[in-house]
Amino acid sequence: MAECESQAERVSRNWLKRHPDLLEEQVSCQSATSLPALPLRELAPGVHVYLGESVQMEESANGRIANLGVVIGEKSVAVIDSGVSRRQGQELFAAIRQLTDLPISHVILTHMHPDHVLGTSVFKEAGAEIVGHAALPAALEYRAQTYLDNLAELYPPQEVIGTEVILPDRQVADRDIIDLGGRELLLKAEGTAHTDNDLTVFDSKTETFFSGDLIFRDLTPVVDGSLNGWLEWLEAAPAPMPRRIVPGHGEVAESWKIAVTPQTEFLTMLRDSTRAAIADGLPMSDAVPVIAKSMQIIENKWNSFEETAARDATAAYKELEWE
Repeated sequence: MAECESQAERVSRNWLKRHPDLLEEQVSCQSATSLPALPLRELAPGVHVYLGESVQMEESANGRIANLGVVIGEKSVAVIDSGVSRRQGQELFAAIRQLTDLPISHVILTHMHPDHVLGTSVFKEAGAEIVGHAALPAALEYRAQTYLDNLAELYPPQEVIGTEVILPDRQVADRDIIDLGGRELLLKAEGTAHTDNDLTVFDSKTETFFSGDLIFRDLTPVVDGSLNGWLEWLEAAPAPMPRRIVPGHGEVAESWKIAVTPQTEFLTMLRDSTRAAIADGLPMSDAVPVIAKSMQIIENKWNSFEETAARDATAAYKELEWE
């Protein structure tokens, strides 16, 4: 376990220099099997996933709502999204160390939202290269303090202490490839859809597709980019067609149709209801509750529906009123 020990000790040492009063938070790979570790499910050889709780952050005790991925090659490991806090990042680190001693070479961030990106510092200190969409740095810088303030308000200190925003070292403007040794990850910067900085990851060896929040299952989708752009993305299945799809939230799907059909229904209804409200001449303040109410017929299919549907109606109105 020599490699494991050297990496973990470096993580611990760097962090403790900045937080000397919190010795109990240090990471030690010498006792990796006894450290708190995230439960990882193996989907295929070398591909593991942590499945988050399918609720919004406000309804969670610790914010661990996002799905996270781990892909192990012959030479190194890639993490796909790092979680909501340094503490979750540490537990993901410990879980990986129970699987392999290989270095963690890359952390791939699928988009800007805090439940996906705020555990990154652990891996950065361990020597990983941080990878994201070309638009991710600006998006994170703009929201960084708000994200950290909100985290501190939502959760107890022990859940969030030491959490910070880390910007990517490597930016993807179109496509890129990461070689982990014997397996390649194909990265694609998508157009504005869920956000303006969505990045997808395809493991060519097992045909596993990590969509980030371009695909929601169970949890109500959140429009933070372009409703029309998102629907356009959903209409075009990826090539090559994946064998399994890991969404940003919810269960892994074994087919593209299973993965995207409920979300396509939701977003199509949102678009059509919004267009109808605009055509009726309703101002946004009146239109939002009308739109949200019209969508209640599918409420039982989604978690955290009410507040998210109202938020989506507001975003949709702002986009579609100028069509």
